[in-house]
Amino acid sequence: MTDTTPTAFAALGLADVLLHAVADLGFTEPTPVQAQTIPLALPRDDGWQDLMVSSQTGSGKTASFLLPVLHTLWSHRLARLAAENAEWEARVAEAAAAGTEPPKRPRRKDPTNPRNFKAAVPGAMVLCPTRELAQQVAQDAIDLVRHCKGLRVAHIVGGMPYAVQIARLQNADLVVATPGRLLDLQRSRQIDLSQVQTLVLDEADRMLDLGFADDLAEIHNLTESRVQTLMYSATFAPRVQQLAQRLMRAPHRVQLDSPQERHDNIRQILHWADSRSHKRQLLDHWLRDPKIDQAIVFASTQIECDELANDLQQVGFSAVALHGALSQGLRNRRLQALRQGRVQFLVATDVAARGIDVPTISHVFNFGLPLKAEDYTHRIGRTGRAGRDGLAITMAEFRDKRKIFDIEAFTRQPMPVEVIPGLEPQGRLERSQPAGKPGRGRRPEGKDWRKPSSHGKPHGAGKPRGAGQGGHAQGDKPAFGKPHGGGGSGKFHAAGKPAHGAGNAHGAHPSPRKPAPSRGGPRQVHRAK
Repeated sequence: MTDTTPTAFAALGLADVLLHAVADLGFTEPTPVQAQTIPLALPRDDGWQDLMVSSQTGSGKTASFLLPVLHTLWSHRLARLAAENAEWEARVAEAAAAGTEPPKRPRRKDPTNPRNFKAAVPGAMVLCPTRELAQQVAQDAIDLVRHCKGLRVAHIVGGMPYAVQIARLQNADLVVATPGRLLDLQRSRQIDLSQVQTLVLDEADRMLDLGFADDLAEIHNLTESRVQTLMYSATFAPRVQQLAQRLMRAPHRVQLDSPQERHDNIRQILHWADSRSHKRQLLDHWLRDPKIDQAIVFASTQIECDELANDLQQVGFSAVALHGALSQGLRNRRLQALRQGRVQFLVATDVAARGIDVPTISHVFNFGLPLKAEDYTHRIGRTGRAGRDGLAITMAEFRDKRKIFDIEAFTRQPMPVEVIPGLEPQGRLERSQPAGKPGRGRRPEGKDWRKPSSHGKPHGAGKPRGAGQGGHAQGDKPAFGKPHGGGGSGKFHAAGKPAHGAGNAHGAHPSPRKPAPSRGGPRQVHRAK
């Protein structure tokens, strides 16, 4: 052990080679989740302990399961090498006693040669819900085994050529995979799971969301000889507990953060908007902030993701899209460009952004709200990594108030509402209940949450609002989009030119429609005399 070995990590009982790697990566003190889970996950005299861990993103949870798993694999490798050396020395001694030529050590065969093919037999496996998360976990593992000579890490995900991944699997001790591709390779007998000793489920709740319950059950049956299961989840929801009952044996629970304690280093802001075009103006205002190093803009759909990225590129921003419809090679190249600083803004969907760990991401923008409240915590967890401060800005239309209430109820924290001068919303939202406890399916009591018009009608009723009623300060022209008071389709386009297909925007009269013909043929209309 050298002087650079972190003494705090050494107290956890990890192997020296892993401590050296931790020191090389610049870590000196374990995070709370690492300090609590690593000693429990290491092998003990009385056996192994299954663990259920709930911790926030960016808390170091990946290292909390990688370090004990790699420690166990390294210990097994040293024991196996010692046994092989003892056997070889015994054969040499026998040859010397018999006066024959001593045996030679066997040469390692090239695993990429088809003639030397053997099904991969890993000793540990990590399952992840998305390709990006699997690649990030595998890269973290590779960084930690830099001093573990002979210890191999492989990751297998969908969207990559089978031949390449089969070659990677050869002699792999740790395999990081998505459930679908793992079962594909197992069914074709490219990998043997019978010797897996430790199974890790990272973001188990997300795997259930994506429909991997049956795949997890099949993997459980294929790895029944394992001695340990580690499950990491954002929450201990009932469905996660049911999964644990099927896969684990008397697991020990470690819950470090409740929803209201999460992301203390991330400032959260909420902007109410009247329309989609209003949201785009708010986004444009923020994207021009010189304090932004790199940022992720979350969209609700793949189409919205592509549209936002293309529009941002047209007005001069360095932006790319990332979603599940893209090829895996293209996704990898765009993530690499983000990590290398060649891309400033990543426009992504929830699934594609899982596992992105780039410390220089200073801002997260929720342009489209997540479908589930717990996904909000994963989104904003992309910033504020490694103890840094972050900023999460959410832009919501008034019709999205239910989703905002659900997010506040889940996090048990109110989202501070801020207004940008010149971009004030024309609508108004009245809160009748404390944040975090909204009545399901009920509107706020008291005044109508929509701003009434001068005739006492709710906003949107009666005549359409004219372009001159936007109420904005007449300053610099926005870089993209029309003033939100003028409505429009929300496309980024030159001011004064309507977007394609925006014929029914605010201030435009709808085209008359012909009455539908009667099913019973023409009717006789009798006029009163």
